[in-house]
Amino acid sequence: MSLEKGDNMFEYPGFTRFESTRIISARTLQLSMGAPPLIKTGSFVPQEIARKEFDMNILPITVKRILPKRAE
Repeated sequence: MSLEKGDNMFEYPGFTRFESTRIISARTLQLSMGAPPLIKTGSFVPQEIARKEFDMNILPITVKRILPKRAE
């Protein structure tokens, strides 16, 4: 986790279950609207393709988290 003084953004090595669900849901919607899949697969189910793309860590999605303000 990297946090610099005066900066309220930080990086975390993994995603929470809520973030992963949101990312997979957004990608599923993109696929169902006609976006090309980023992997070759025999499946035509958008949710399965989105899950495989997420598990392979090839989705170009960034999550930014904001730290709560500290009382000083």
